[in-house]
Amino acid sequence: MINKIRDNLKNMLGKNLHFKYNGARNQIEEFDGYINQIYNYVFTIKINNSIIKSFTYTDILINNLEIIDKNHQIN
Repeated sequence: MINKIRDNLKNMLGKNLHFKYNGARNQIEEFDGYINQIYNYVFTIKINNSIIKSFTYTDILINNLEIIDKNHQIN
């Protein structure tokens, strides 16, 4: 399952996307950016060409992170 998520993210590499993150204590953070790098256990998202956030593939698997494309939802 993690490999499938990683492969899907590779197809989205560099594409402008919208992200919705369900953080600690029910805080929801939404931001626009693009997938910057993909590693074995984490991937990074670059926001506003300056801020870099890292997430795990498990964040997508357990629905803590939603990735929204203008055409369809990926999660």
